[in-house]
Amino acid sequence: MSSATAPARSKLPFVVWVLAAGTFLMGTTEFVIAGLLPEMAADLNVSVSHAGLLITAFAVGMIVGGPTMAMATLRLPQRHTLIGALAVFALGHAVAALSNSFTVVLTARVVTALATGAFWAVGFVIATTAAGPARATRAVGVMMGGLTLANVVGVPIGSFVGHYTGWRGPFWALAVLAALAAAFVGRFIPRTGQRSKVSVRAEVRALGQGRLWLALGAAVLIMGGVLATYTYITPLLTDRAGIPAGAVPLVLIAFGIGALGGTAIGGRLGDRRPMTTTITAAAATSLILLALIPASSSPVAAVVLVFGMAMAGFTVNPVVTSLAVRFAGDAPTLTSALTTSGYNTGIAAGSLLAGRALDSSLGLTGPALVGAVFAALTLLPLIALALRGTAGPSRIVALHTTNADEPRQAAEATATSTH
Repeated sequence: MSSATAPARSKLPFVVWVLAAGTFLMGTTEFVIAGLLPEMAADLNVSVSHAGLLITAFAVGMIVGGPTMAMATLRLPQRHTLIGALAVFALGHAVAALSNSFTVVLTARVVTALATGAFWAVGFVIATTAAGPARATRAVGVMMGGLTLANVVGVPIGSFVGHYTGWRGPFWALAVLAALAAAFVGRFIPRTGQRSKVSVRAEVRALGQGRLWLALGAAVLIMGGVLATYTYITPLLTDRAGIPAGAVPLVLIAFGIGALGGTAIGGRLGDRRPMTTTITAAAATSLILLALIPASSSPVAAVVLVFGMAMAGFTVNPVVTSLAVRFAGDAPTLTSALTTSGYNTGIAAGSLLAGRALDSSLGLTGPALVGAVFAALTLLPLIALALRGTAGPSRIVALHTTNADEPRQAAEATATSTH
């Protein structure tokens, strides 16, 4: 291969960046609640730990919505699925912003999560297929980069705006941006059609691999560890570290920068050293969270450790996602959805147990302890996966579409697999 053609082949397709923009909105809505919990709790007349159920409910909605919506839309054009998901996403935020009932807001969060699950499930498949097997982990890293960039930009801005306009302001902004994103996706996602040969049986059969479930288990545990702490990071920062409430968005920016850096590291190293990268990152996450328990009384130490927690924890995500899709071979749609469900199972379990720990004698440091245990347990499936090996089908052909570029992509995939 000549040096002139190498850069062109290493460049990711534009569609991957379009999908990353969509995940930016999804990440913002999932995590912005963490910076608005006190305001939402007061406005909706519930406790802070009870308001944390808004994060748990969103995670549960994605757990159910990812696989369910992936299979329900399997034979539909991908473009229509993405546009419909963004439209429901926008409507759910508008309903929540108009309501004074905690139950209605909670229900709207679940519906919004169902739409988010559909977007992620289809989006991951489009991204890995368009990028080809040699760049699959990198494509997943970029897509998840939209999620982590949400923590750098979207969540802090949403938290900052929420402190001045009330929590409804960020919800209205997300509704408008989602509507615009639907139009944007309609413009740039190719008009591909789904053929009737797509096999639901093949998708389900792909779930029979033990290595797949090890990768999913790692996704559950690492995200549970990080989000157990992050869900209740605001009271830890304000009441224990003594950081002013107005400065909390700045700490959330530090978390987001760490998450973005971790995703980039995982995306770059995951194709070459998947198990070394993930095992090291999971062990570091557990140690950092343990250190946060005594050190969180210091504002500087708390900020540094929150940054480190995000960087180490999010390094694991693109690697285990790419491995799961690789293990699924020619039927990764359901697997992709289950990976998203795995992350959100961890978020739901971690945030729920962290809320219980917050109300216990452990107090403000309880969530960090729960997170450290989750991160340590992540090592079990990762070590088991390392012992079994990660070699799998190199061909990532997720969907049989009528894309004009399909012959070229198939040729590139075949060429890559023969090297």
